[in-house]
Amino acid sequence: KRGGGMPKVSLEEAMKVSLAPDGHLVELDDALGRLEHEHSRKAQVIELRFFVGLSVEETATALQISIDTVKRDWRFAKLWLLRDLTGGGG
Repeated sequence: KRGGGMPKVSLEEAMKVSLAPDGHLVELDDALGRLEHEHSRKAQVIELRFFVGLSVEETATALQISIDTVKRDWRFAKLWLLRDLTGGGG
């Protein structure tokens, strides 16, 4: 329920690994595409927060959702991407 004992890794750390010069950008793009297919709004939260640089509050306003929903979506999407990128999808 709370990560299943997986180590905590920030999205920024996961992105650094994914954006390393050895060509993981395609894998990141593919993972974001899969996230968007399964969880569209959560992918939008990632795009707005990480790539556009919006705050939680700005993201909530842009998507017309609550701040708490943005926070939940952000946590979920970071874990989802980390599991997808590391092959830990179970």
